Amino acid sequence: MTLPAIQTPHRLTCHCGAVELAVTLSDGLNTKRRCDCSFCRRRGAVAVTAPLDGIRIVKGGDALSLYQFNTGTAKHYFCRHCGIYTHHQRRSNPNEYGVNAGALEGLNPRDLDPVPWSDGVSHPSDR
Repeated sequence: MTLPAIQTPHRLTCHCGAVELAVTLSDGLNTKRRCDCSFCRRRGAVAVTAPLDGIRIVKGGDALSLYQFNTGTAKHYFCRHCGIYTHHQRRSNPNEYGVNAGALEGLNPRDLDPVPWSDGVSHPSDR
């Protein structure tokens, strides 16, 4: 299957439009994955990878809320108005972001199937 075209940078928005990001992905949609940690399995989003300098807030920085848990390493960002997860700084690699593929303009996450899973339940940082 051919993955949809992703612009560089690509527009990402929350549901209500309060937050808009310009995202440059590390390897397009080829880094797609899901995680089964206690948080991600509830969130259910497909994430793709961006470097730390690959996200620019276009608007709505004041609308982003931060959520951290457990080790506090990962930083999960959401729109405080509509609740949509936009991105997170990863615990597995704090030098990169996971980006909500479903919030990328023009992309339907169904087009990404099959999506591999990361074992967040047995995270190496927990050992």
